[in-house]
Amino acid sequence: MSAVSAAPPSTPAAGAASGAVTSGGVLTTRFCGLELASPIVLLSGCVGFGEEYTRVEGFSNRDVGAIVLKGTTGAPRLGNPPHRVAETYQGMLNAIGLQNPGVDAVVRNILPTLDFSETRFFANACGSTIDEYVEVTRRFDDSPIDAIEINISCPNVKEGGVQFGNVPEMSARVVAACRAVTKKPLITKMSPNQTDIRENARRCIEAGTDAFAVINTVMGMAVDVRTRKAVLGNGQGGLSGPAIKPIALLKVREVHEVAGPHRIPIIGQGGICNSADALEFIIAGASLVGVGTALFYDPLICPGINRGLAAHLAETGLENLQQLVGTLGS
Repeated sequence: MSAVSAAPPSTPAAGAASGAVTSGGVLTTRFCGLELASPIVLLSGCVGFGEEYTRVEGFSNRDVGAIVLKGTTGAPRLGNPPHRVAETYQGMLNAIGLQNPGVDAVVRNILPTLDFSETRFFANACGSTIDEYVEVTRRFDDSPIDAIEINISCPNVKEGGVQFGNVPEMSARVVAACRAVTKKPLITKMSPNQTDIRENARRCIEAGTDAFAVINTVMGMAVDVRTRKAVLGNGQGGLSGPAIKPIALLKVREVHEVAGPHRIPIIGQGGICNSADALEFIIAGASLVGVGTALFYDPLICPGINRGLAAHLAETGLENLQQLVGTLGS
């Protein structure tokens, strides 16, 4: 798979997203051999299966380069008991529990309803065992999906419930097993809840990942002082939003130190709310930027981020955002 490069404004994808159109196509990017009309990726779990925000007046999938669909398992899952979401200072906790109809239903019933001419669609593969990851990946390989993100933050039920993504050896085993059953680009979604993200990234590169998504949510909890119980029905959940941005930036930088020499691109994510946030992630080493929690309070945020990125290129005289990737000084 190729890494990331700027695509000429005359290419078809340059006009696929309204944000890229208004910027003259300068935001068009290539990622793992795929042409994206914008560096913005809408994150898994924040946009359902690609249709939720299309009900909002003024929202368009054409404003982004790609959409990562909701986490999908082999069999249907009902998810966790309520409450599943809790607002925190500068952030949000969620413990949805991977509620989804199962991979067969997604491929058979949902993917045919998506308009692949609007944007790219990435699957998000989840599992409780390596065999389940393989099953889901193989099913998506035989589908029109553009790339597959591996959510290695799932607990390994065969090894005491330890999350695959927190142990480099287990992460690499999942990536290698999925790599064996697909030729589509594989994106490994990295957990921040681990000791050494650099070592994990190195092992995943050796196992065959094409890209990284950095980071997944940070584990946390909220307490109801009146009942003295956890607010979330699951007890704990994943923290997202602006509160985790400094953590995410550091992890992007650390993964880029390992992935950069191999030309392995990174989707930087965690608290991005505007173009300045996006630029920070790009300078730290991200080739694409993920937007998620910000959509909950401003579903129309993406065109503004596109305009801000294009304006920065114009102001600095740069031809494309790739020239900024990983340029963080010491």
